Amino acid sequence: MVVSVICLILIGINHTQAKIVHVDIGLTGCSDSDGEDMYVLDGEEMAHADWEAKQYVMTMPEFADPYQYEEGAYENAVAQMQACKSNLDIAIRAYKNPAEPQAPPMSSIYPRNDVTLGTANTLICLVTGFYPPHINVTWTRNNKNVTMETRNSQLRMNGQDGSFTQFFTLQFTPEEGDIYTCTVEHSALDRPLTREFEVEVPPEASVGPSVFCGVGLTLGLLGVATGTFFLVKGNQCN
Repeated sequence: MVVSVICLILIGINHTQAKIVHVDIGLTGCSDSDGEDMYVLDGEEMAHADWEAKQYVMTMPEFADPYQYEEGAYENAVAQMQACKSNLDIAIRAYKNPAEPQAPPMSSIYPRNDVTLGTANTLICLVTGFYPPHINVTWTRNNKNVTMETRNSQLRMNGQDGSFTQFFTLQFTPEEGDIYTCTVEHSALDRPLTREFEVEVPPEASVGPSVFCGVGLTLGLLGVATGTFFLVKGNQCN
C-alpha cells in the first residue's frame, strides 16, 4: 500500500479594520511515486511546481494581482520534495507502516458548452472528496479507450477536511448516438466508478399541436361568428 506524507502550513491573516480573515495554505505532499508542492489562498490555487516543465507556475489570473514568487522557488520545491520522501521513509519505520485514511471519490460528467452536433466541445469529469490523492481516470468513446485530447488539472484541497478535487477533460466533437464514459479508480473504491454521457439530439418542436390549436381556434371563431349572425337575424324577425 502506498503511504504518503502531506505537510500543511496554515496562516490566518486578520485585518483588524475590515475584520477579514484570509487563509494561506502551503502544501507539500509526497508518496513513493509522486509529489505535490503548491500554495493556495482562500481556496484558490496561487501556484504549483510543474515537475515536467521544471518551473514554478503561477495559476492566478493577472487581474487578481497575483504574488510573484522569486527565482529559486522551483529549486526550493525540489528540495522540499527530497526532504518529504526522506521523512516518509522515517515515518513508515516509526509508525510501522500504518494504513492510510480512506475517502472514496464522487464524480460527475458534463459538457462545458451546450451540445451541438459536429461542433467541438469539452467534456468535463469532476472527481472530488477523495483521499489519499492517488487517482486514475480513463475515458472511453463507444467502449473504446480514448487517450488523445485529454488533460487533467492540478490537485485541489477541499477546505480543512484534507480531501482532494481534480478536474479531467476530454476534447470531443459530438456525434449523434456517441456514448462517452469517465471511469475513476481509487484505493477507497470497491470497484471502479463510471459516469456516462450520451450525445442526444434535442427533439424538434412538433408542429402538430400548433396546427391543431390554430385550426381549433379558427373553427371556434367561425362558430361564434355564425351564431351571432343567426341571433341577429332572429331578433330582426321578432
